[in-house]
Amino acid sequence: MTGETLTTRGWRPGDRRADVPSMLRVDQAGEYGATRIYAGQLAVLGDRHPAARLIAGMALQEDRHLKHFDAMLAERGVRPTLLQPFWNVAGFALGAATALIGPNAAMACTAAVETEIDKHYAEQLDALGSDEPELAETIREFQAEELEHRDTAIAAGAENAVAYPVLTAFIRAGCRAAIALSKRI
Repeated sequence: MTGETLTTRGWRPGDRRADVPSMLRVDQAGEYGATRIYAGQLAVLGDRHPAARLIAGMALQEDRHLKHFDAMLAERGVRPTLLQPFWNVAGFALGAATALIGPNAAMACTAAVETEIDKHYAEQLDALGSDEPELAETIREFQAEELEHRDTAIAAGAENAVAYPVLTAFIRAGCRAAIALSKRI
């Protein structure tokens, strides 16, 4: 450490440091889950429905996010969540189920998920502070794209879904649970 001590760099004993491996694990799991949700929706909607075109575009961005976090996990030697096989099935099932309800419900799913992801990314940015500038920049970029997905879903009729408040509350609660579990397992 070229003459610097931890205290001269701003860290003091007792300070809380961001748990970066946990952040990477949960972010990779979330992007994986998003790709599976969209895969389930597209399996039901096909490729001709106007909502499917929007979903396919969002899915491409989520796939790019996933590849980025996959690379960050590998670079830093962080293991992915052990729940990935579960998120594979659960994500696809959620996507397929919401698409079966209808295109507005599929969009409601996106709006709900992206609302939680926005909050989650904001909490991560707060925890990082000035630490990990590369990770913080990635999170900021992806957070902006997730907000675009939410806004696209709302513009495409998410709020017109049957039982929208109940549906989105259920999905948001599931997202919060998935985040908590993927950090640890």
